[in-house]
Amino acid sequence: MSTDAGTVLDAIREGIMRGDFVPDQRLVEADLSERFSASRSSVRSALLQLANEGLVERVQNRGARVRAVSLDEAVEITEVRMVVEGLCAAKAAGRVTPGAVAELREIGALMSEAVRSGDVLGYSELNQLLHRRVRELSGQSIAGRVLERLRGQVVRHQFRLSLQRGRPARSLGEHLAIIDAICAGDPGAAEQAARRHLRSVIAALRDSQD
Repeated sequence: MSTDAGTVLDAIREGIMRGDFVPDQRLVEADLSERFSASRSSVRSALLQLANEGLVERVQNRGARVRAVSLDEAVEITEVRMVVEGLCAAKAAGRVTPGAVAELREIGALMSEAVRSGDVLGYSELNQLLHRRVRELSGQSIAGRVLERLRGQVVRHQFRLSLQRGRPARSLGEHLAIIDAICAGDPGAAEQAARRHLRSVIAALRDSQD
């Protein structure tokens, strides 16, 4: 039974984000078709969609390859994220419920424990979870889709940052400030906390170039 186009799309996208496919790696339709037990047309459709998302690029007479995002591009993308994630944090603060407060506090506690125990990968996963939940709580579906697409393009840069010595500890306070402001129902403080965090990410990205 052939895998449907949507499943192939998700599988290739996740493979790119996990690093199974590396920047500039060729994505050969025949190989992907065999790997995912999918038709060539399903693979071709998935690659076209991923090109629209900025994860894949089509090369004249050479097919498709994983798009390499430069550090300068990663900084620009993060600048856009800073604005949109600020909006989402503000909206989340205006819509927060007691149940959401408890959930966000739990995520914050788990992040703190991950930093204390030196669990870098666990902290990175919790980081992604927090940002996703803030987007979901905001009720801003269009902003959420924009942010998910942008995140996919810079995920490798973010992963490298998470491995920098001391980076999780530095970012923990920024994330806890976002949680505090949202849980307090303060949209202005939540937006500023989210922006401060992304400004810190931009600074870390630039420092990584030195």
